Amino acid sequence: MSAQSISPVSQVLASLFLTLFALTDHAHANDGAFDNLAKMVKDGTAKLDLRYRFEGVDQGGFDADAEASTLKTRLTLTTAPLNGFTAQLEFDDSNSIWVNDYNSTRNGKGSYPIIADPEGTDLNQAWIAYKSHGVKAKLGRQRILHGSQRFVGGVAWRQNEQTYDGVRFEAKPIDGLSLDVAFVSNINRIFGPEDGVQPSDWQGDNVFLRSQYTLTKSHSVAGFGYLIDVDAQNDFSAGKTVNNSTSTFGVEYKGKFAQYLELSASWATQSDDGASELDFEADYYMVELGGTVNTIKLRGGIEVLGSGEDKNTGLNVGFKTPLATLHKFQGWSDKFLGTPADGIEDTYVGISGKVGDVKLAAVYHDFQAESSGTKYGTELDLVVTWPVNKYLTLQAKYADYDADELLSDTSKFWLTAQLKL
Repeated sequence: MSAQSISPVSQVLASLFLTLFALTDHAHANDGAFDNLAKMVKDGTAKLDLRYRFEGVDQGGFDADAEASTLKTRLTLTTAPLNGFTAQLEFDDSNSIWVNDYNSTRNGKGSYPIIADPEGTDLNQAWIAYKSHGVKAKLGRQRILHGSQRFVGGVAWRQNEQTYDGVRFEAKPIDGLSLDVAFVSNINRIFGPEDGVQPSDWQGDNVFLRSQYTLTKSHSVAGFGYLIDVDAQNDFSAGKTVNNSTSTFGVEYKGKFAQYLELSASWATQSDDGASELDFEADYYMVELGGTVNTIKLRGGIEVLGSGEDKNTGLNVGFKTPLATLHKFQGWSDKFLGTPADGIEDTYVGISGKVGDVKLAAVYHDFQAESSGTKYGTELDLVVTWPVNKYLTLQAKYADYDADELLSDTSKFWLTAQLKL
């Protein structure tokens, strides 16, 4: 994160804290106002989150395997409420320890496969919020997670989280209806806090819209619109900046039947926006059916990110989800962080359950092109998670992508220990 991107947030927070001070005493400074502010701080919370991870990658086309041993240290300071106001500061530090034979996207080790966990210390969140009568406004650097995070998320799987600089409004005007509007001027990406082979920040004028209505206790529908406008950066190509500018509108449904069956479905359409050099349209849809028998959950579905022809070049362009928590979708090997030009059709089945306190899950994916039918490959994902107690969680995770007609064979393995205090 550059000083340029910190400065607007710092200025806004400073002015808002002054406003907060004035509001607490009706613009008359006295001991009572200071007492209120002191109580706001003293009654606040401090949280520490330590996440150690070993990640290994064996990828075709590389002579050497990647090995990363990283530690994320997060300190979160949150005030107690005062007249509807709260504030938060959150700092993240990511460092390599013991082993760092990997391409972090910024360390220049291009002979190794990529593990996108660059070292650095970052201001992850810095916001002030006001809440009253079901309406909440938040200004500053903040976490924004919409729905399943398929279009807007935090990428919290990586050691440097994605957060957003802007203002967000949330409201519940009537029972069952929630509205969410955000205006974002800067996106703090996982590749920060400094530029590498990818920009650490995307500046621009972005609008996130989401509305959700609960039909019944077991059924809900939502509509969304994401207007992403990424500014050009001289040091980076259009493919890494302005060509990620898109307008996406869609709907989704979630329902539960007879307490055993669950159905999720979503559809969206997308076109270029802002200063994009592309001129295309593409569609997205997803249908997933899940069922639970005792403690075993089964699910299966199909997710399709379509392809559209660029009218400028005649080449295909795949449906884009540049702000999604991509690790959650299309396999944990992260082979499809960018949608192929011919789109992608992901057909998958999964099973999950528990043995005592230990959680187990397995997912199998079959990938092929949406427009041409080209077979991309298959993937098997496995994970074991053990919540040792309310503070400590251990996890082992494995992903194996078997290439057919796209990309290269890749296997990844993770060992994670997370301590939250």
